[in-house]
Amino acid sequence: MYQDYKNVELIKPGGLELKDRLVGVQRVTKVTKGGRTFGFSAIVVVGDENGIVGQGLGKSKDVASAIAKAIDDAKKNLVRIPLNKVTLPHEQKGKYGGARVILLPAAPGTGVIAGGAVRAVLEAVGIHDVLSKSQGSSNPHNVVKATFDALLKLRSAKTIANQRGISLEKLFKG
Repeated sequence: MYQDYKNVELIKPGGLELKDRLVGVQRVTKVTKGGRTFGFSAIVVVGDENGIVGQGLGKSKDVASAIAKAIDDAKKNLVRIPLNKVTLPHEQKGKYGGARVILLPAAPGTGVIAGGAVRAVLEAVGIHDVLSKSQGSSNPHNVVKATFDALLKLRSAKTIANQRGISLEKLFKG
């Protein structure tokens, strides 16, 4: 799922205290010769509020099992996000399908300025000060994936210094 990203570190869920957030539940309909068959699709974000987060999708005939499947799927897709204390290391844009998300680091005390699906993801990561803008599609599935796209593109100052082969001090002087 995350093979397109260079610095992604997959995390095993064992020993982590994960909190799950339900982003959305949709009722879906399959039309057959015998009539309509109703089911449910749930999208969930899990995180330890300390830089580790995952998202999952579950589908079932009833809501409870769809949510349970989504939580299990989210725990299989945990990744570590580089943070700068309680905000982002730098500005980043993410895109998935028709959804576009812009994330901006904010000063301490700003809070999470984000709506709906973006807020759920950022709170699960443990970001407390951030500005965001969601554009294009408001479909929660695509907005969550666009937010993950932006978060997975983030790089810490230490990573950038290592990639350039210079020290942290030289990175900030230069």
